[in-house]
Amino acid sequence: MDWLSTVSGFSVGLIVGVTGVGGGSLMTPLLVLAFGIAPVTAVGTDLLFAALTKTGGAWAHTRRGNVDWRVVGWLAAGSVPASAATLVLLHLFVPHPEKLSAIVSVGLGVALLLTACALVFREELHAWAARRAPVSVDRRLTSRRTLIVGAILGTLVTVSSVGAGALGVTALFFLYPGLAAARIVGTDIAHAVPLTLVAGLGHAAAGAVDWRLLLALLLGSLPGIWVGSTISHRIPERFLRTALAAMLVLIGAKLAL
Repeated sequence: MDWLSTVSGFSVGLIVGVTGVGGGSLMTPLLVLAFGIAPVTAVGTDLLFAALTKTGGAWAHTRRGNVDWRVVGWLAAGSVPASAATLVLLHLFVPHPEKLSAIVSVGLGVALLLTACALVFREELHAWAARRAPVSVDRRLTSRRTLIVGAILGTLVTVSSVGAGALGVTALFFLYPGLAAARIVGTDIAHAVPLTLVAGLGHAAAGAVDWRLLLALLLGSLPGIWVGSTISHRIPERFLRTALAAMLVLIGAKLAL
C-alpha cells in the first residue's frame, strides 16, 4: 500500500502544483474512498501533511513579501482557538467511533461542495467583491470580521481538513478587496500553516494520524508539486479547475449523503 500512497501523493501534488488548490479537498476523500482509511484518521493525517507541505509555500511567499502578517494574526486569533475547541468536542464528547466518522464524513462532504463552488465561481466572486469594495475601510470592523472568518475556517478545517485554500482565499478577497492577489494567496498559505499544524497535532494526540501513511504521501507529493509548478504554464488552468470542481461535487455529495 505504501507505493500506492506515494503515487497518490504525487498525483495530488501534481494537481496542487498546476492549479494551486486541491490538496486537502482531494487527499482526504482519496484516503477515505480509495484506501478505506477511517475518516477521522484521514483528516488527521492530511492536516499534518498540509502543515508540512504549506510551510515551504509560506516561506517562499514571505521571501517575496507576499504575506500580510497582521491579517494572518487576526485569522489565527480566530482559527486556532476554534480548532482547539472543535478537537475537544470531537474527541471527548463523541466517544463512539461510528458517530465520529459520520460527523467527519458529513463535514467533509459539505466542505468539498463549498470548495467546488469557490473554484467554479472564483473570478465572478472576486470581481463582485472588488465592485462592492467600500471607499473608506473601517479597520477595526474588518479585523473583527477577519477573526470571525478565522473561527469558521478553524472549525471547518479541523473537522474536514478542507477549506484553508479555496475558501480562505475567497473570504480574504471579500474582506480585503484592495489587497493584491499575490498577497492574498501568500497570506492564506501562511495562515494555513499554524491552523493545520494545531489541528493535526490535536488529532495525533487522540491517535488519529497514520504516521507511515503520512511519510509515504510526502515522498510522492513533494516531487509532484515541483513537477506541477514546472508545467503549470502549459496547461489551461480554467479547464483543470472546472474538472476539479466537478469531481469535488460528486465526491462531496457522496460523502455528505
